Amino acid sequence: MSSSTRTDARGDGRSPDTAELRVVATAGHVDHGKSSLIVALTGIDPDRWDEEKRRGLTIDLGYAWCTLPSGREIGFVDVPGHERFITNMLAGVGPVPSVLFVVAADEGWKPQSEEHLQILDVLGVRAGVVALTKADLVDAGAVTAAAGRVREHLAGTTLADAPIVPVASTTGTGVGDIKRALDRMLETVPTPEPARTRLFVDRVFTIKGSGTVVTGTLSGGPLSIGEDVALEPGDTRARIRALQTHERAHARAFPVARVAANLAGIERDQVARGDVLTKPGVWDPTAMFDTVVRPVRGLTHPISARGAYKVYAGAAEADARIRFLEPAGSLAPDEEAFVRIRTSRPLVLDVFDRLVIRDAGRQETVAGGIVLDVMPPRRAGADRVSQLRARASAVRDELPGLLAAERGAVSAAAAERATGSKAEGGTVVGTWFLRAGLPDAIEQDLGTFLAEHHRDHPLDEGVDLHRARGLVGRSLRAAGALPDPELVDELLRLFNERGSILSSASTVRTAGHRVALEDHGDLDRLLAAIGGEREATPPTIKELGAEGFGRDVIDAAAREGLVVKISPELIVTPASFEMAQALVTAARDGITVSAFREGLGTSRKYAVPMLEHLDRIGVTRRDGDLRFPR
Repeated sequence: MSSSTRTDARGDGRSPDTAELRVVATAGHVDHGKSSLIVALTGIDPDRWDEEKRRGLTIDLGYAWCTLPSGREIGFVDVPGHERFITNMLAGVGPVPSVLFVVAADEGWKPQSEEHLQILDVLGVRAGVVALTKADLVDAGAVTAAAGRVREHLAGTTLADAPIVPVASTTGTGVGDIKRALDRMLETVPTPEPARTRLFVDRVFTIKGSGTVVTGTLSGGPLSIGEDVALEPGDTRARIRALQTHERAHARAFPVARVAANLAGIERDQVARGDVLTKPGVWDPTAMFDTVVRPVRGLTHPISARGAYKVYAGAAEADARIRFLEPAGSLAPDEEAFVRIRTSRPLVLDVFDRLVIRDAGRQETVAGGIVLDVMPPRRAGADRVSQLRARASAVRDELPGLLAAERGAVSAAAAERATGSKAEGGTVVGTWFLRAGLPDAIEQDLGTFLAEHHRDHPLDEGVDLHRARGLVGRSLRAAGALPDPELVDELLRLFNERGSILSSASTVRTAGHRVALEDHGDLDRLLAAIGGEREATPPTIKELGAEGFGRDVIDAAAREGLVVKISPELIVTPASFEMAQALVTAARDGITVSAFREGLGTSRKYAVPMLEHLDRIGVTRRDGDLRFPR
């Protein structure tokens, strides 16, 4: 692969042909002429394998491209029609938004025609052209009759209005009509909205001298040479060495297009079909997700939770189990239901992705689904179905708000990974997205508790910070949200900014709370108890308690600077503390414990804790038996 760069006047590396690329999948019964039609349209044989050449049928995915009359370049994913290769067909059709459906005029509608239509219908593929191939093998009346029967089969599906165009690949008759019909179809296909980058890997190989190459359909956002990428699931990192679309090198590749990416830093055996090449850190692969499921038309038996199934999403295939979230426990034909799917491997899914479900035992396609939640709660509550109904009718920008309403609180980064939309316009607290009204409710709960605490303990500065965090966490848990410590602190910061509930390094209080020590009768008695004649040898806190002094009074007096706590069990008057400071400050040559004790006229019981306190607050430094002023 070459790494040459093609640019236009925009200077972004996006050439005109990459800007207009579209991808179309083929579909239809085996041997109805899909590959021959692709050769007639493009001049490229999509059958890559010798076995395909020998047997005359497509086993794996083939790729080809051509330019339409409008100048648009279109790429084809040629998928197999034989029933035994249906899984490869799903890998090709899954990521592609439009289809060229092939039915042979001489044979008409066949079983794989029906199954392919069922798959396209449940995938919601609305853009399509029906090629009535081998029209040269029957007369005009038979062609008209065959087209009428095809129209009857299309009725009631997403392709009901698709144009039916007769064509003879061997003679070229009608090939131009097919190209014009494809042009008209592409005019109706909306330009994809910006989204997260996903290249659905459906082929992996190695080129000598270049290394690992992956190919697939690119959706969402662009890829660029030199950028770091991740292969999910597994977050395997690599770097893009080169990019090609339709065998032309580009500096950037844009969706929707068939893209080959040459990767550096990764081995061939580290990648498999079904993986997704993407930007690092933007997806959370999931093996459990909630969907709304609809049976394929014509299903004659119910879908039961007891069955074993396979799920196909993008180019990925996984074994799956189904759990119905509604009481019925099964899904009858012509109904739909909300189900939880667990898969054998994580998948890279987005909300509103479509998937196909096949019965592993019966070997038949039974249903299609639309992903509604890639991060469902482990326990589906009684209101889960109503939550999923709200999601089913929502637009993407509404999803973060719905997620917050369901969970109570979710980090903004996790919400964006789970919904593909930034958490904006809702209740954002720091880096978190909360259910509307939840911060106000928690603030009210905490304020009520603090008011009661202040009433019962008027001398307390406030509630211990650790306890306040626990109270906020309990309120979050009661609201169904996880009490993440980061979120708890963000809420306390919010309340502090609002000025309603104030936090310090150790306590939390209401804004209106003040400790009014001057109104407390025990204060004067406390100061008298440690002053006067007892100033040099005051009672311990334990002894003060025996005299009727509560710790709340002592702690409040210490916070206000009316007393000085020199150890957990000793307080002194400010005058004693100032005298101790003056004594050590004057001792430039150092002072011993003995000299310090004599200077204060106290005992070692008080002198040692006082000196240790002076060490802690940086007034003195100890060197052996001496203390020196700092």
